[in-house]
This record gives sequence, C-alpha cells and structure tokens, in this order.
Amino acid sequence: MNAADLRDLSLDQLQDQLIKLKKEQFNLRFQQASGQLENTARFRQVRRDIARIKTIAAEKRRKGEN
Repeated sequence: MNAADLRDLSLDQLQDQLIKLKKEQFNLRFQQASGQLENTARFRQVRRDIARIKTIAAEKRRKGEN
C-alpha cells in the first residue's frame, strides 16, 4: 500500500483498512509464537502500513475531510 492510494480513500475506508491490518498483525503474532511464521518481513510491512494509515487519517481529520 502506498500513500498516494491511501489518500484517495475516505476516512471510513481508511478505518476499515486499519481494522483489517490490525487483525493481520494479531494473526502474525500468533503465527510467530507458535513457530509457523514464514514471512517475517510481513511484520514490518504491516506495522508501517498501520502507521501510514493513521498518519493520513489524522491529516484528513485536521483538514476536515470525510
């Protein structure tokens, strides 16, 4: 996910994406704990995507966009 694509989404769509990524992060933590995680780089990618969504959502709220 890149920032340009995320900026085109509404706040509701960003919130949906955030929930989806948080669920994925939760599942990745369980996979790691049980030793089943194969793609460890996905952790970092998901964490950064979450931060990117939160940043863009905060910018949109400051501007008063929906």
